[in-house]
Amino acid sequence: MFRHAGACLIIIASIAADALANPARIVILRHGEKQDAYRLCDVGAQRAQALAGRYLGRDAEASLFPNGALDAFFAITLHTLELASPAAVSWRQPLHLYSALPQKGRSDADTTFLLNQRTQEAVASLMNSWSGKTVVMVWEHHHIADAKLEAAFPDQKVTLRQLLNLGAVDQVPKTWPGENYDYFWIVDYDGPDRPPRFQMMKQSFTGPYQALPSNEWGAPNTLPKSCVN
Repeated sequence: MFRHAGACLIIIASIAADALANPARIVILRHGEKQDAYRLCDVGAQRAQALAGRYLGRDAEASLFPNGALDAFFAITLHTLELASPAAVSWRQPLHLYSALPQKGRSDADTTFLLNQRTQEAVASLMNSWSGKTVVMVWEHHHIADAKLEAAFPDQKVTLRQLLNLGAVDQVPKTWPGENYDYFWIVDYDGPDRPPRFQMMKQSFTGPYQALPSNEWGAPNTLPKSCVN
């Protein structure tokens, strides 16, 4: 039943992505560094505050919103909710949470199916309801891009890379590395019939946040013992 429902949802999401108008800009990033399944570690919490002040919050010093407006925040897990919250508060906006929360007794396979389903639902909503808007998606990194996950579900689209049709853009990585928390993927659409424009941008902080981990794409990072990859 669960697998069948997931397959139906992906058909809906695929139709929406292909047929309807796109948002103007989607900013994609991973949640911050984490302590466990339920919360960010101190480094991740600091990253959430730093992102709000520098890139994602209202009046951010290096805002990623060229027209000065942000229309929505999307999140999926507790980690992504915690990272997005300071920026959302600064805009006095709600968070659109496609919740896939940890649950004792749930198998890894069922967790993956749930994340697949919720990612599909989020993109279907994005393409149906946010035409011409600017949206931030703070997401679980396997469901941003993961070649192994995509191969495990050959009859579905299960990552943002697939669902947003980013595979057609050569420079889009096929996998988001597990040790990278410090990048944005910025996707701009000129219209529903044109391929998206893609930019991968590294986060850079000054002042009290300049010591946040800033490893290159695919390179290892060094985290305190209170944080786990």
